[in-house]
Amino acid sequence: MIVLLAAAIAAQSAPPAPSAPAPCVEARGVETFTCRAVAAANAGRFAEAAAAFEDAAATSLAVSATVGDARSDRLLAAAGNMWIAANQPGKAALALDRALAGGGLQGPQRGEALLDRARAAEAQNDLKTARAKAREAEATIGEDPFLWYFLAALAIREGDPAQATTAIGRALALAPDDPTILFEAGHVAQVAGEEAKARAYWSQANRYDSNGPIGKAAREALLLLTPVPADGDAGPPEKPTQ
Repeated sequence: MIVLLAAAIAAQSAPPAPSAPAPCVEARGVETFTCRAVAAANAGRFAEAAAAFEDAAATSLAVSATVGDARSDRLLAAAGNMWIAANQPGKAALALDRALAGGGLQGPQRGEALLDRARAAEAQNDLKTARAKAREAEATIGEDPFLWYFLAALAIREGDPAQATTAIGRALALAPDDPTILFEAGHVAQVAGEEAKARAYWSQANRYDSNGPIGKAAREALLLLTPVPADGDAGPPEKPTQ
């Protein structure tokens, strides 16, 4: 999801790609830096991708000579996204603050950048800023289930299981089959003391991602719960409410 987001942002900053992908040329233009960034991101070299997106943003700004260049803002937002993936939230916050200050990000693009800024703040243990940025993002990406997933996880860190339950309910209503959201729903339920619901959510997460990392984590979480009696049945969780 992280790489796809950065690639989507970058796609709006470069001309249409040819039918057969060409290697990044040895030059210093915006498109070359963007090409290198996307290639590095797809290979999991997130810090390298972030630096290349920042180079592309700087080049775009120099060419346009306009403060608040929209293309530069989009590239900085992509850089911030990649710095988060590289576990460097401080650098992410700097890039995202510059992107958001420029004014070139509008609508859902701005909302996604605000959500990334919230993620960077949470990673720096600045929970107040994280909540403020996430709530600001809600104005434009209120139907994004991962906004509510983030708010649920944030509420757990804030020690507010009731708010976490409400937020994860919104996420589940928007994406009921997503294993990542189902896994977090199990975590929220466990913190709220609802072990039967936790078991049901983690069982669903395992079912939807049985061969993936979420399924593995769900199985490990299930092992930590109190065993169900032989005649017991956790049953499906109640339908989430918004």
